[in-house]
Amino acid sequence: MSTNTPFDTVQLERADGIAILTLNRPERLNSFTAAMHADLRAALAVVRNDRSLRALVLTGAGRGFCAGQDLGERTRAIADGTLDLAASVENNYKPLVLALRSLDMPVIAAVNGIAAGAGASLALACDVVFAARSASFIQSFGKLGLIPDTGGSWMLPRAVGHARAMGLALFADPIPAEQAAEWGLIWRCVDDEALMPTVLDAARRLAAGPTRGYIRTRQALLASTANDLETQLDLERDFMGELGNSRDYREGVAAFVAKRPPHYTGE
Repeated sequence: MSTNTPFDTVQLERADGIAILTLNRPERLNSFTAAMHADLRAALAVVRNDRSLRALVLTGAGRGFCAGQDLGERTRAIADGTLDLAASVENNYKPLVLALRSLDMPVIAAVNGIAAGAGASLALACDVVFAARSASFIQSFGKLGLIPDTGGSWMLPRAVGHARAMGLALFADPIPAEQAAEWGLIWRCVDDEALMPTVLDAARRLAAGPTRGYIRTRQALLASTANDLETQLDLERDFMGELGNSRDYREGVAAFVAKRPPHYTGE
């Protein structure tokens, strides 16, 4: 049974263990407003609390994924003297990234068009990024005298290395999806018409897989950027000890021995 949860600026659909969260301001290329941030937080809370869900797809309506911050809202804040970018990051963008990273399920970005500024960083905050061939990524902060936020300053150099990250941030040139895949910025570039079928197939695979193992894999890979080798080996020991006692591990071994497909429950 499919469930469609109503919001003003995003759309949330849930069916068969998969949630599809769509940024839904197509007339503004799905750019962020305070209202959209509030809807995103509420939608992610629904996803977090729905124990039937085991994968999340994040995409955009219309011809863009997300053009970053809606500068019309910023212009009004400048005019009335209420602009506070530190508060915006603290109250909106930081919680959004942390909410995505802490979900107990894999998160796939389906980038269907331009992903600019915070929109590009939002895509990179997901676990796996698929992009349509016509899509592009741009670190547009440099054109405004700002720095990559929404985790961009952390994720960019880890994805593509210091030199490419610096070039992307300083020159703010768009990078086509195919080049983004070649650089390792994203997982795959696919033809436009194949984007959602490919992403939904991947989401179904993840939703049918050993969810706890996926989450610990994400946590281990993220931790590796700060840990020394011995600390990382200790983390691997602890996670393997936990996962070795899971139902999914026992099912995986039994299915391998019996030469049958495994039936994972995410436990």
